[in-house]
Order: sequence, then structure tokens, then C-alpha cells
Amino acid sequence: MLAKRIIPCLDVRDGRVVKGTNFVGIKDVDSPVQLAKFYNDSGADELVFYDITASAEGRKLFDGVLREVASNVFIPLTVGGGINGVEDFDRVLKSGADKVSVNSGAVKNPKIIGQAAKKYGNQCVVLSMDVKRVDGKFQVFVNGGRVNTGIDAAEWAHFAQEEGAGELVLNSIDTDGVKNGFDIEMLNKICDRLSIPVIASGGAGNIEHFKQLFRQAPKADAGLAASIFHFKQVDIKELKRQLKADGVSVRI
Repeated sequence: MLAKRIIPCLDVRDGRVVKGTNFVGIKDVDSPVQLAKFYNDSGADELVFYDITASAEGRKLFDGVLREVASNVFIPLTVGGGINGVEDFDRVLKSGADKVSVNSGAVKNPKIIGQAAKKYGNQCVVLSMDVKRVDGKFQVFVNGGRVNTGIDAAEWAHFAQEEGAGELVLNSIDTDGVKNGFDIEMLNKICDRLSIPVIASGGAGNIEHFKQLFRQAPKADAGLAASIFHFKQVDIKELKRQLKADGVSVRI
């Protein structure tokens, strides 16, 4: 059995880590470099870095901050925000990322997935999806959760896998920042269509929620969270100890 991964997420705006609820009410948290160093030393399996306003503002990702973060971590680093072409993959990978996450850019130009996978390998291409229930259906949102594309989430995830995406970050807008648990229904619906690894994001509030995630959505490969790690509400090493005691395979 492959070990389940625990992944903190840095949502970066104007060079600072921020956090909100349901994608609104954004508040300042800390320096991304300081948090990255902390997570590198605290038992995190990987780290995700999102420039959360790059797509909405129509600009390139802030690669200066990224370079500093990358130089301070020795765990796999996934980076996203403002990725609209293969040249953006190249720039972000050269800035120190191990994997590149594409969201809005792939909706605008679906060919980017296959082009990047062919040039850099499937393992470098991560599809990030912000998903929300609309009239009982799971639909894909872009531009930081601001715009509903009307695209069916399960269909889009399967298409990306077939095009060459090597991993999926699946974020529930409905549960984001609410801390009432992961969106198990959404995860199972989409995981059932896929064979690539899926990272569950949105809703973690305590250690029990991670136990529920891996128990109730067993096809999820990793759990991602932000504020509960940023504000030291959950210690990653303690989380892993409890998951292991609960029968979940993790790297201690």
C-alpha cells in the first residue's frame, strides 16, 4: 500500500501567505519563506504553493518569492498560478518547482496539459480543480473560484488524465476553510473515474477529519490543508502518529 501524504498549502497574494473561507474573507497569515521552512522541518510530505490572484489579475506568477521558497525546502514542491502555456511550466520549473499545477489556464487551453506532459513528463503536470455544487452537480470554477465554467468536474478530471496529467488536486469550494471535514461525496465521485493520484483539499479542521478522509474516501492519495497547519491547530507529526495508529500507511 502506498503511503498517504500530508500536504500543507501556501496560498500567496502580494508575496504573503493568506487564508479565507469559501474563497472570501482573505486574511494575512505569514511569510511564505518562513512557513515553507517550518513545513520542511515538520514532517510534511510535500508542499503546494499557489499564487492565488495571478490568473484573475492576468499576470505571471511571482517567481521571485517562489525561488526563495524553493531554495529553503527539500520536499517536493508543487506550484500554480497564472500557468497559461508551456513556457510558464518552463519558467516555474526553472525557479525550483518539482511539479506545476494548472487550473484556469487548462480550461482556456486544454492542449496545455498534453503539451506539458510530453515535454516534461506526466509527473510534472498537476491539474488543480476548484469544484462547487451547482443545482446538485459538481462543476468546475476558475479564476480563484470566481467564475463558473459549467464544466462537469468528473468529466474534466478524466479528460485531463487522458491528456497526460499525472496528479489531481481536488479542492471543494463548498468546504474550503469551513473546517467541518473534507467533501467525501465529491472526492468519491471523481476518484472513481481516475487512476492518477488525487489530493483532497478543502475542509480539514482537525485530526479526525483526516482519519475520515482516508477511511471514507480510500482512493484519495493525500490530504491537503492550510489554516489548521498555519495556525498550529494540528501538528503534522502528531497527525501522522494518529493516522498510523488508525491503520493508515504514512511516512513517519
